[in-house]
Amino acid sequence: MNNIKLRLIVMNFLEFAVWGAYLTSMGGYLATHGLADNIGWFYAVQGIVSLFMPALLGIVADRWIPAQKVLSLAHLIAGLFMAAAGYYAMSAGDAVQFAPLFTLYTISVAFFMPTIGLANSVAFNALTKAGMDTIKDFPPIRVFGTIGFICSMLTVDFTGLQHTFGQFFVSGGLSVVLAAYALSLPNCPISKEEKSQSWVDIFGLRAFTLFKDSKMAIFFIFSMLLGVSLQITNGFANPFLTAFGGIEQYADTFAAQHANALISLSQISETLCILLIPFCMKRFGIKNVMLIAMFAWVFRFGFFGMGNPGMPGVILFILSCIVYGVAFDFFNISGALYVDQQTDESIRSSAQGLFMIMTNGIGATIGTLSAQAVVTKFVNSQVDPAAIIDGWSTSWYIFAGYALVVAVAFMIIFKNPEQADAPIKK
Repeated sequence: MNNIKLRLIVMNFLEFAVWGAYLTSMGGYLATHGLADNIGWFYAVQGIVSLFMPALLGIVADRWIPAQKVLSLAHLIAGLFMAAAGYYAMSAGDAVQFAPLFTLYTISVAFFMPTIGLANSVAFNALTKAGMDTIKDFPPIRVFGTIGFICSMLTVDFTGLQHTFGQFFVSGGLSVVLAAYALSLPNCPISKEEKSQSWVDIFGLRAFTLFKDSKMAIFFIFSMLLGVSLQITNGFANPFLTAFGGIEQYADTFAAQHANALISLSQISETLCILLIPFCMKRFGIKNVMLIAMFAWVFRFGFFGMGNPGMPGVILFILSCIVYGVAFDFFNISGALYVDQQTDESIRSSAQGLFMIMTNGIGATIGTLSAQAVVTKFVNSQVDPAAIIDGWSTSWYIFAGYALVVAVAFMIIFKNPEQADAPIKK
């Protein structure tokens, strides 16, 4: 294998291993340490910081400090504050408080979220310098990011850390390792030209003019509505599965004891479903692929509501994890392609940024906080284990019902791209 490819594989593996150490298991830790009512905030803050931190660090990487060094610095800060969160949680024990843990975690996440884009920039620069085709050579490298995520999830699970402060130390440690490793990556150029761009241009806000066009306004509104679903299972699937440990007949089942391992099937499905997208796009078209994704979210939530860790109920959990790949990948990729096709190249990058803001920023933030309100009402208000499970089922059905309404509305309202006009210019 080419040396630069191997080095970028290591970078991507570590980048997403940092995230996988806590993203799907943190909800379980919070639920078992008296912070069940605050899970939504821990996941919503990822969307909030994503509205501005990637742009700020992107400016630094473009103008003053090479991207690989910004990547290193951001991971160092993120890692130290995540480790500090772990140290606080360890010291506090069962008396952990929301404010100090959330503050340390938020600072860490604020510096971690921009590293996803920075890592892409470092990879694209290195591949281009090596004379490679980024479109052809980057996807196989990026797949190792998902593999890193899965390996980290499983490590946290099978070492018994998924409900302890240890997951924060694992994430922080990996982040510090990547901070050191990033300094060995090929140098990225910085722009020495004085640019007279307004803050509107710097932050990609000019793309909001796309809302003047009705078809794009409808698309971005539905992107936000679908984005509501994106982080719900990341935050609440682990505490849901773990709750079955309170039911005698399910207490010793694999799903109740190893929630992270079961959830990792979702990431495996995500990796495999990427391979189906070219065929489905050609066979069904963009609108139908997006519709498939929306209905997949209905099944993702519905199967959780109907399943249990026993047989045959656990099969429904497995099916939920399988359809996650379709739900997550099909809309994200087909949506990005729709934006690419419907906008002029003069505003295309900003439009892609707007798509991410609407889905992973605004939509995901609203979704996690709304999901928290539902779970607080139907789950956290209960004390009997059976009533808690019934509350979880009700919550998943509510989420499935919401996804169904969005899917049906999209099917009726959204206009086929084949009927659209010429690409929109700024």
